[in-house]
Amino acid sequence: MKILLVFLFFTELFASTLQLATSANPSRLNPILATDSSSSEITGFLFNGLVKYDKDSKEIIGDLAKKFYFKNDTTLIFELRHNVKWHDGKDFSAKDVLFTYKTLISDKIASPYSTGFRFVKDVKALDDYAVEVDYKKPYFKALETWMMGILPEHILKDEKNLMNSTFNTHPIGTGPYRLTQLEFSKNIELSAFDDYFEGRPKIDKISFHVIADPMTRLLMLKNHELDIGTVEPLVMERQLKKDFFKHFNIYEKISLSYTYLGFNLREKKFQDPRVREALSLAINREELVDILFFKHAKVCTGPFLPGTKAFNSEVKTPKQNIKRAKELLREAGYNEKHPFTFEIATSNSSSIRPYAAEILQYQLQKAGVVVKLRVMEWQAFLNMVVFPHKFDAVLLGWGLSPTPDPYLFWHSESDKKGGFNLVGYHNKKIDMLIEKSQSVIDKEKLGAMWRKMFAIITHDNPYLFLYIPNSITAVNKKIKHIEPALGGIWHNYISWEKD
Repeated sequence: MKILLVFLFFTELFASTLQLATSANPSRLNPILATDSSSSEITGFLFNGLVKYDKDSKEIIGDLAKKFYFKNDTTLIFELRHNVKWHDGKDFSAKDVLFTYKTLISDKIASPYSTGFRFVKDVKALDDYAVEVDYKKPYFKALETWMMGILPEHILKDEKNLMNSTFNTHPIGTGPYRLTQLEFSKNIELSAFDDYFEGRPKIDKISFHVIADPMTRLLMLKNHELDIGTVEPLVMERQLKKDFFKHFNIYEKISLSYTYLGFNLREKKFQDPRVREALSLAINREELVDILFFKHAKVCTGPFLPGTKAFNSEVKTPKQNIKRAKELLREAGYNEKHPFTFEIATSNSSSIRPYAAEILQYQLQKAGVVVKLRVMEWQAFLNMVVFPHKFDAVLLGWGLSPTPDPYLFWHSESDKKGGFNLVGYHNKKIDMLIEKSQSVIDKEKLGAMWRKMFAIITHDNPYLFLYIPNSITAVNKKIKHIEPALGGIWHNYISWEKD
């Protein structure tokens, strides 16, 4: 017994731990219910999909599926790995895939990810390790849909209410790490899964410190209490000393995300297109980027990211025109005695967005617009403002896939509880284009349709598209075997080691 205790003591003593931070408590550690960034980040370590992107985010490769192919335009076959274990030691099989699909399409949950399965006609197990998916018609995101994390059937088959299940705080996945500690507002600990099918991760533990304040996260990074952290441009250019770079490597790339100011189009005052155009012309996007990012970002011109087939280079950044903005507001019935007034709500989880809100407030004031600001804690912002649609305008961001799905954000049907059409955008022409595009497989034709949507959406101004930030990541030099790629640094994290 003494020998065992000594062994366990030294094992713990020499265990390597990756120290990370997250800005908010995760809402649900369940891959089909994880809609906030903290939940999504952590569940990524705990669960696997059938497929995933390669390190450059260009090609789709197998994950829980060792092989996949299209039998015809509407039939997709997955051949599953045989050596996959759940964190409780049970075997993964086709039953889990069927269960996840049936859960996603049931009326017992509200998940924006369910929309990706709306064209599926049937899913069936050919045997314990083969699944056939039949689609109603060809679907351009048929494969990418199955990047969704798979749930354990043997644990959840009798669950009556998954939305409030204890599983969401005690998850069991197939991923390289398993949850071993969950202290809200304090610490979340993941431990390496010994039986992970690609091999046990080299780093024994991942510890997430829940730190809402960006300045505290920065101080922890500078004090080497964190191994990896996001660095804001202002910090990068003005606040980091030479000694910091002796201990940290910097990795920078354009992020697959953008920030926007979204108007609640359910409110009458935002339904006048002249008002939305006036607000767009009243702001100076280049100034916003220059002040906030020191050349570590670019102006966003629309809903799809540069470098993709959906990006429309013919749509240019609106130039600030205060005179025309005032004229449009007067036409809409507003003047100095009766100014257009609205509130911008945002979260303090990002150190940039509250400052961005203040700059927008200042710029809009030049056109006679009165802007009030509300900065909130992340979970309160989501639960009290964003999801119940109780806002005038929100300053938010989207992280996007290299293959966009306009249905999620821009189709009228996505304006529902749990949907991502947060601002209530409705345009019949866009709905028709989206519906038509869903079954287009030809990449060039699909790209042309996306670019047409890009132009229409941008013209309608449901959002004011603001900026695409660079992702600047500082990594402790004690972390070895990092291989930067177009998709970022995390693609091979199970091979990382910490000195």
